[in-house]
Amino acid sequence: MPTAIELAEQFQVSLVGDGLLSLQGLAPLERAQASQISFLSNPLYRQQAGDSAAGGLIVSQADLDFLQASPGSNTVGRVFFVSKNPYATFARMAQHFAKASAPIYTPGVHPSAAIDPSVSIPATCHIGPFVQIGPGVKLGERVVLLGITSVARNSNIGSDTLIYPNVSIYSETKLGERCIIHSGAVIGADGFGFAPDFSATGAEWVKIPQTGAVVIGNDVEVGASSTIDRGAMSDTIIGDGTKIDNQVQIAHNVVIGNCCVIAGCAAISGSTKIGNFCIIGGAANFAGHLTIADRTTVSGNTSIIRSITEPGQHYTGVYPSMLHSAWEKNAAILRGLDKIRQRLRLLDKSK
Repeated sequence: MPTAIELAEQFQVSLVGDGLLSLQGLAPLERAQASQISFLSNPLYRQQAGDSAAGGLIVSQADLDFLQASPGSNTVGRVFFVSKNPYATFARMAQHFAKASAPIYTPGVHPSAAIDPSVSIPATCHIGPFVQIGPGVKLGERVVLLGITSVARNSNIGSDTLIYPNVSIYSETKLGERCIIHSGAVIGADGFGFAPDFSATGAEWVKIPQTGAVVIGNDVEVGASSTIDRGAMSDTIIGDGTKIDNQVQIAHNVVIGNCCVIAGCAAISGSTKIGNFCIIGGAANFAGHLTIADRTTVSGNTSIIRSITEPGQHYTGVYPSMLHSAWEKNAAILRGLDKIRQRLRLLDKSK
């Protein structure tokens, strides 16, 4: 088990307390024991932190000052890791402890895997059962492809990327290093492109060939059952460090910048460009051909139908929930707003 001083040095935080205290993992404030670490990043939980039995606590300087000044707070025998960003420090420590229990994927190729003869698999890779790898595919070092994953022709997968079972990677896809792709994700399917051709003699939606690719940067995570469509003629691009939740739809020719986070069930229509460091809430949706400025935050269930040009703004368009009977009354008023406006204009003209 690492000591408190070893952890403080490794994660570059200040330590208050006994540096020789051994710690074996992390736990929530209400369940943490004397050998475990918890964290405080919201002042609303200061009382809970003071009452916690955690042997170590990751805190900001302001929260430490509060706890030390509060009568009854559990500070005796406890160590404090003082961080400018306690939540991020907690996440990094959690990664450290998780490595000890993480699955070990032994390098090698399962005999049931179907690999095109043109593909050279590095000796450090793990290829699971019933994996399919098409011609021209290139894998970096220590790539893990778990069972029933398919990687189609001419795709590139960067070193240390982990792909969970039942992922489908279409042709020409490029994945960066240290990516994580969760089960059921589909990367590189055709974008939804059809041209209408209706006449007196017949009707048809004419499919537009999707000849672009998907290019995903380094350190990107794609959640379970999310879909990223290939471009129509240019590429769909996901920037370095972006994290995509489960069941997210990203359409053809979308460009997403670096270090964005996109929560579950969000949908981004074709050719929209999302800037860097954007935060997109669950079930938010974007019309096509928009440009969204850097550091934009969009609340869950919000519909964005126009471009956002000023960086750093927070947009919310969620109608508050209410009793259904009240909603019906308000909806009736909304339906009549245009008539009310016309009547007010007529009244104004009559003055």
